[in-house]
Amino acid sequence: MKALSIVAAFLGGVTLGAAAGILFAPERGEDTRRKIAEVLRKKGIRLNRAEMEDLVDQIAAEVKDAE
Repeated sequence: MKALSIVAAFLGGVTLGAAAGILFAPERGEDTRRKIAEVLRKKGIRLNRAEMEDLVDQIAAEVKDAE
């Protein structure tokens, strides 16, 4: 149960960090997605293009709901 909490906290942090990056990044979406993918790879998380698109959509939905 503790491991699940740690994973949930990590994913929450990744989501918030990615959302902040997307909101404040003055770059094209493609460049932003590439940078997010690089950060995730450095953390040992590998996503294919479809998974990255899903993650971006989830982040966008969370940000929109928070407004």
